[in-house]
Amino acid sequence: MFKPLNPLLHSELRLAVMSLLMTMGEADFVYIKKETKATSGNLSVQIEKLSEAGYIEVKKSFVDKRPRTTCLITKKGQEAFAEYVEALKTYFNSIS
Repeated sequence: MFKPLNPLLHSELRLAVMSLLMTMGEADFVYIKKETKATSGNLSVQIEKLSEAGYIEVKKSFVDKRPRTTCLITKKGQEAFAEYVEALKTYFNSIS
């Protein structure tokens, strides 16, 4: 009856990161940190987990001699997010 939820996306912070990227396609670390109200250390760890899974791509560059980290959602990440949402719907549909 219930579809299993992807444990990688079931984390509140990772889900927030993926939700932002689903909407925007890409976002820089500072923006994601501000929007999620996460600490730099925790956000870095969660971004690394999403990157290792192939859900996001992380690009590092410099802007005016300052480092900039940009996260981009991948096709695999988009598919995983869509599957997560569909699985979550099975939980909501069971109460109607």
